[in-house]
Amino acid sequence: MFRRYPLTLICIVLICYLSIFFKPPKTPLDSLAFIDKWTHLVMYGGTCAVFWWEYLRHHQHKASLLTLFYGWFGFVAASGIIELVQEYLTTNRAGEWLDLLANTTGATIGTLIGLSMRR
Repeated sequence: MFRRYPLTLICIVLICYLSIFFKPPKTPLDSLAFIDKWTHLVMYGGTCAVFWWEYLRHHQHKASLLTLFYGWFGFVAASGIIELVQEYLTTNRAGEWLDLLANTTGATIGTLIGLSMRR
């Protein structure tokens, strides 16, 4: 698995670390509206695009609708689990519905971008 999806796995580990163990420092960017949500969107969008790029690189056939759904849903479900962990198992982070929405939007955009790299 690591041989076929090294970048995806590195991104997933990084997301888990940043989402559960890392407490973001205060920065001047905190004053920008929804900067946290944009960060979520970019992290999940980028990871999902990398996943589809690696998937299509190793599988010459087109992805079926079921494969597309499971690939996309895997990221959305993992995002939901991370938000629940943040809410109930950490003291330095809080799970938010808007974070889940941003992650889902990012996964959707990342899937579209990743699949467009097929050509």
